[in-house]
Amino acid sequence: MTAGSGSGCRPGVVVHHWHRRGAQVRGVGWVYASREGVCSGTARWLVKTPGGTWKTGGGWKRATRVGSFVETSWGRDGHTGPKYPRNTRLCVEFRGLTTKACVTLK
Repeated sequence: MTAGSGSGCRPGVVVHHWHRRGAQVRGVGWVYASREGVCSGTARWLVKTPGGTWKTGGGWKRATRVGSFVETSWGRDGHTGPKYPRNTRLCVEFRGLTTKACVTLK
């Protein structure tokens, strides 16, 4: 799942998640954050379950430059990460930028 792609300095997010058919729970194995047009940045990801409040999923992490954008990630690919209910929102936030990139786990 991706969000926030496009030109400018907007952040982008990719979330690798899985679930069994018919299950109400979604597992998150890997979260990737990127931002175009900057030399450096610090990012974290946030999670909000349906009816809940925003919580930090992954702490502040330095993003490294790759070409014309910076990127960082949390977790490992595979079925190893935390589990959240369906319709949970995951957002990536870069320090000093008010715009977030978000996806909803369907």
